[in-house]
Amino acid sequence: MRVLIVDDHPVVREGLRAVLGAESDVEVVAECGTGGDAVRLAAELRPDVVLMDLRLPDLDGVEATRRIVAAASAHVLVLTTYDTDGDIARAVAAGATGYLLKESPRRELAAAVRSAARGETVLAATVAAKLVSSVRASRPALTPRELEVLRCIADGRSNPETGRLLFISETTVKSHVTRIFEKLSVNDRTAAVTVAIARGILPPPV
Repeated sequence: MRVLIVDDHPVVREGLRAVLGAESDVEVVAECGTGGDAVRLAAELRPDVVLMDLRLPDLDGVEATRRIVAAASAHVLVLTTYDTDGDIARAVAAGATGYLLKESPRRELAAAVRSAARGETVLAATVAAKLVSSVRASRPALTPRELEVLRCIADGRSNPETGRLLFISETTVKSHVTRIFEKLSVNDRTAAVTVAIARGILPPPV
């Protein structure tokens, strides 16, 4: 695997080169300290993986990642000290294959480079947890009325029965059911109840 190291600290680049150079199946083809050089070298050398820092002079790591991925020059594995939600989201949106922290053990880093070279997603545990939390937080919440309709679905009530119980028309019930399906990303009533229980929206059956 051919790797390009991008970091604005020479000592960090030297350490990464030493770590990866000790792996028999990894070749560090070049290193650089700016985002602009990263884009240029990725295009020229066509490495399998670019180890990308986020804080870089002249062109930050996110924009450099976006350009490298757009040109299909290499898979980009972000390696940084920052694990804030904003940094993670921007890097993933730019097309990074993975996101690791510089505190990662040597063995984990080498394994991540191999996975990234195969195009597999690699995320540090703390990063994965933040992404999951972010996704959950971004899900649109059910309205109180939709929750009432969902409870009726869980009770096995039909649309007409639900309408009579909640004093709304069957057409309105159908509209609520459609929105519930959309918010839960499901296509049927059984799946809606299953997902709702899994997410803690409904209590598990007794």
